[in-house]
Amino acid sequence: MKLRQLKYLVEVARRGLNVSEAAEALYTSQPGVSKQIKLLEDELGVIVFERSGKRLTAVTEPGRRVLEIAERILNEADNIKRVGEEYAGGDSGSLVIATTHTQARYALPTVVKSFMERHRRVQLQMHQGSPTQIAEWTVNGEANIAIATEALDQYPQLVMLPCYQWGHSVVAPEGHPILAEKSLSLATLAHWPLITYDPQFAGRSRINHAFDRAELTPNIVLTAIDADVIKTYVTLGLGLGIIASMAYDPARDAGLQAMDVGHLFGSNTTRIGLRRGTYIRQYEYDFIELFASHLSRRAVDMAMAGAGTEDEYQL
Repeated sequence: MKLRQLKYLVEVARRGLNVSEAAEALYTSQPGVSKQIKLLEDELGVIVFERSGKRLTAVTEPGRRVLEIAERILNEADNIKRVGEEYAGGDSGSLVIATTHTQARYALPTVVKSFMERHRRVQLQMHQGSPTQIAEWTVNGEANIAIATEALDQYPQLVMLPCYQWGHSVVAPEGHPILAEKSLSLATLAHWPLITYDPQFAGRSRINHAFDRAELTPNIVLTAIDADVIKTYVTLGLGLGIIASMAYDPARDAGLQAMDVGHLFGSNTTRIGLRRGTYIRQYEYDFIELFASHLSRRAVDMAMAGAGTEDEYQL
């Protein structure tokens, strides 16, 4: 049994039993992957994948158990590498952050600046995507830290730590009639064309739920994943924008005004996601604490060990 065989096995399962995609991701050949999986099955004396001709069709019951153990072994092998890199390389290495545009653009710049000044020998990479992509990158080991508001709680492979809470604002061109409203209501907003986030991003689920509860249908004319795009089209007069409050800056967003609507849509919690069982290097602890000062090394270790509940790490 070889680590390479376990890696092939797990990658094929991750790729929905598509051997070609797994081989491409592993930078090897499809016949090579198939051969190594068959050799492993012969050695174990069990069939991991059911087949129809040359096509893999399902994971067998013993195969599911083998895959669970294989993932743990590969994770621990990766942890050994991480320990070696930390102690041999000192304050050097790489850190991959997976996050959304909103977090990267508005919440992370000062954190990244401080981190890079403190850890000049660490290569920092930032991968932006949807919350689902972010979670999957982290689960698969392609990213070290996930930062998002949506979706992370749907992945039991991740340990989640709450970082901060935020709300939404409505942005409108200067002089828009809605700015004269003393207290905005959902009914008032429903009368206007609205521009807001794609359903997967930035607390959009709370916006939907609020209108649903009020039995109102909002007139959403345009969606985007980027608050800057939303504000651009608001400036053009195509509708009112509903964005994360952190995404509005009076000095930068000339010609727009914002109204807080936290009372309508409630608060959202941005969380950090870490893959369970992963060895965390010192500079990763530092990044986490720079982003959320209440998440000390002790708090992170407790969460990773499964000690306590999320309530103990609340803001």
